[in-house]
Amino acid sequence: MFIKSSLIALALVMSASATPLVGGLGTAVAIERRNTLTTDNGLFDHSGAIRQVVRDSNKHRRNLLNLKRNEGQQAFNEGAHIRPVANLTSSSSGLAARQAEPLTDENNDEYWAGTISIGSNKQPFYIDFDTGSSDLWVPSVNCTSSTCNGKHKYDGKASATSVRKSGQFSISYGDGSTVSGPVYTETVTVAGVTATGQYFSPVTQLSSSFAGEKMDGILGMAYPALSQFRQSPFFNSAKAQGTVKAGVFAFKLAKSGSELYLGGTNPNLYKDSIEYHSVNTGSGFWQIGSGNTAKVMVGSKAVVPSIQTIIDSGTTLIYGPPSQVATLYKSIPGSQVYDSKNGFYSFPCNAVPSNVAFSWGGKSWTISAANMNLGQASAGSTRCIGAIVGHDLGLGTNVWLVGDSFMKNVYSVFSFDQNAVGFASLK
Repeated sequence: MFIKSSLIALALVMSASATPLVGGLGTAVAIERRNTLTTDNGLFDHSGAIRQVVRDSNKHRRNLLNLKRNEGQQAFNEGAHIRPVANLTSSSSGLAARQAEPLTDENNDEYWAGTISIGSNKQPFYIDFDTGSSDLWVPSVNCTSSTCNGKHKYDGKASATSVRKSGQFSISYGDGSTVSGPVYTETVTVAGVTATGQYFSPVTQLSSSFAGEKMDGILGMAYPALSQFRQSPFFNSAKAQGTVKAGVFAFKLAKSGSELYLGGTNPNLYKDSIEYHSVNTGSGFWQIGSGNTAKVMVGSKAVVPSIQTIIDSGTTLIYGPPSQVATLYKSIPGSQVYDSKNGFYSFPCNAVPSNVAFSWGGKSWTISAANMNLGQASAGSTRCIGAIVGHDLGLGTNVWLVGDSFMKNVYSVFSFDQNAVGFASLK
């Protein structure tokens, strides 16, 4: 149901910020949405949101460990620190990631996923495309975890291009389980864009936190500095090998018609020009915000100025330092703390804020009321939960992690060619 044919288009992009024209033969990947943190009856999925916080915490803990090993701690943002492994039990407050590919919205906006193939025999996998990490992993036929049941599994013996490498891949999760496995190189294809000799892990242990999810694995699209393999991520490999002409990819994330576009942008999905902002490439992340230009707005007022922001398609929520998020919610009438341990806030359901925005020195990019609202606190409650969370992920003193709750409001462009992230208004 999620497999759609690839589209090929000539993308010509005009930047709003005097950056060069970006163009190239691109391809579109249909990506589908599955998992929200809002249940079908409009309630906030508190336990699911806590699992998301734990997973995001451990994902970025691993990113910082990789960054420290690859680039040294001098690459850290000011105030960044490697936190202990987040523990699901103690974090539960009593609760027991040119060519276009369609994306599927999985679990009501929790993540967007599409298909890729691995190996000479094109073994298919359903993947979360993640701008907040840099490595590719999928389940292996040798996976011993029950979590692998029902998922596509990689069989190296069935592929003529499979090469086992030295080393081990591993991510720890707070439920005591891991994602881990050997390291291989393979031929990887996404919507007609192919990278040969691509490093990845066919994991033999899959964390129980992935149980029940339709996605098989994750394809990281951040900078090589975050790679646990210390190797080029898929898109960088494809650009270096010339199978994609422009080092640019873009996302539209929506209830339907979502798309990852490789090798440029799809002008059919956005209007007006793209507003680009330079990336702090030393961080390894798609991190933007310089000087005092980046800020969080409520209406015309900058309530949290001078921030850095990491744009992360593999994260549902928006995270900020707890003190800064508290300042933000003080500007939202009727807001109050809902879950102090995990950093969730509530506000009246009849007054969901529709004027919260991020600005990087150009336009103010507003989060819609629908995307700001994670649902009612409980059945019959007049309180709803906000998508902006005050939680320390260790990323830095003034660093915000900006996930899909923001990205759903804009067309998001990631350019390795310009080392920039751009935003445009959706059509």
